[in-house]
Amino acid sequence: MWLILISVCFAALCVLIFAWRHTRDRAQIQQHSITAEQLHSLLASSQRALLFDVRQPLDLLAYPEIIPGAHRIPPQEVLETPSLIPKEKDVVVYCTCPSDKTSQTILRRALALKFVRIKFLKGGLAAWKAMGYPVEPYREVFHLHVPSTAPPTA
Repeated sequence: MWLILISVCFAALCVLIFAWRHTRDRAQIQQHSITAEQLHSLLASSQRALLFDVRQPLDLLAYPEIIPGAHRIPPQEVLETPSLIPKEKDVVVYCTCPSDKTSQTILRRALALKFVRIKFLKGGLAAWKAMGYPVEPYREVFHLHVPSTAPPTA
């Protein structure tokens, strides 16, 4: 009987800890988000902010346009080399993923490394375009990185 009671209490504690961490993570993500309207105002102001397009290559192929002034960095490169994003400057990252998945992955990695001046564009490029804000064609050469599935040859 005691064993069952202890097991139930332990399971409840685990659920509570998971819920608390999830709530804390969502609050932190929300704190580091910026809307299209806020970004537009920021870019129009005299404040300096760097804008990074961190879309996956296939997303860039599907939507070959970019927010004016944005720099394209493949997300895998940012995850492997976070110093590509300056820590001492205001930075906004954006993607075209459902639920801003790539941007939030970059954000979480940056926050874990004590970046505090980084935000992600909530709704990504679609939110920016929905507000009628300008985009320009993306003309830079990029590569579709396809991991090899074939076994290495000797």
